[in-house]
Amino acid sequence: MAESIENLERRIEELRAAVRRAVMARDPARAKAMRAELRSAERDWEQALTDLADEAETNIESSKPEMPLVPVREQVHHALTLLSVPAAPKLIAEVHAAFYGASATGIAASKLTHLRRDEERSFRTARHSRPYYLCSALTAEHLAPARGLLAISTWPLERRIIGPLSLRVDFLTAAINVTERAARMPEQEPGVTRLLWRFASTIPGAAEPHGAVDAATVVKAAQAELDVHVVADQSQREAAAERARRQMDEAEQLFGSKLRVVRETA
Repeated sequence: MAESIENLERRIEELRAAVRRAVMARDPARAKAMRAELRSAERDWEQALTDLADEAETNIESSKPEMPLVPVREQVHHALTLLSVPAAPKLIAEVHAAFYGASATGIAASKLTHLRRDEERSFRTARHSRPYYLCSALTAEHLAPARGLLAISTWPLERRIIGPLSLRVDFLTAAINVTERAARMPEQEPGVTRLLWRFASTIPGAAEPHGAVDAATVVKAAQAELDVHVVADQSQREAAAERARRQMDEAEQLFGSKLRVVRETA
């Protein structure tokens, strides 16, 4: 059995005293032997210290709560529900990682492209067999899938339409939602702080000096700019949504029209 680190420390002190006494007694042979034994004890102490550190690290890892394995589909749904607006894979991944933990590492742009196609196949095969589908945002001009933007099928069609002002409106809306969610957290995680800074740094008047982010300031600044655009954006979305309802079937309203360009016929 390995000697305990406490015993080694006591023995090292005794050996140092023994070396000192041998030197004072002019006994070089005993001093040499005591020094060799001292070096051996010190090596054992170093090894015991390393083992102790490894054991502590293992205990910390084993005490961490295990993150549940959440399917990527649900991860995307969690993030989009928080944002409440269509979003690109990068933002979806960042939001999920910040608020829901490490399981978000499974979200990647390539995976989401396949996921959206699977959702469309599932809907066309057995409509409404799922409580929700991850679908496309639609461009207001052509009612085609907006490149790289995902949405949730249960949202109103107008929310999934992307007009000329919608990207900025959605960004500001997401900034407000994320900031308000962060403000309700008992402790702010570094990932959440980085996400807030990313939003705040692109909204005039939202970022505090020296890189600080204040939730109330971000919400106020985002809302002020949102008020400028939201009415015109909503009007454009509603007009495009009405056109989509007249000219597209249900699947096309969710996943877009790829085979033809749908234009205003009025």
